[in-house]
Amino acid sequence: MHEDTLAHVELFAGLEKKDLQLLAGACRERTYSAGSKLIKQGDTGVGLYVITDGTVHITKETDPDKAELDLGTVGPGNVLGEMSLLDDLPRSASVTAVSDVTARLSKQATKRLEAQIDFPMLRCLYRKLVLAYVLMARPSFDTRDPVIPQA
Repeated sequence: MHEDTLAHVELFAGLEKKDLQLLAGACRERTYSAGSKLIKQGDTGVGLYVITDGTVHITKETDPDKAELDLGTVGPGNVLGEMSLLDDLPRSASVTAVSDVTARLSKQATKRLEAQIDFPMLRCLYRKLVLAYVLMARPSFDTRDPVIPQA
């Protein structure tokens, strides 16, 4: 993965070119076939994924006796597993490939940048956290809801 790809990802917008190069150098590009899991709910988070090609489906198990909650489908440019940058909690949802190439950023690589994470990156993480919370509390919502921070 090249730093140009990372520069177009909202989470990394605002990082300097040298920092993007460091992150890009730490990425491992992996291919997942349709139906395979990138992330399994409950597993330990070891890093984040930037989707570069294809799509993934995100689901959350809320009750073992009920169907999984469908959180949607995302594609290129989307980031998954970003909360692992902030904590060591288990994954909060499962992500299944629909035929996908991803770049995995190791936690160690992102830790090197901790001192250089700027406000836009933290604001992006915060919005994603609040959105995830709203999804857990109310699976049917409008993104214009005043409880969701706007960019």
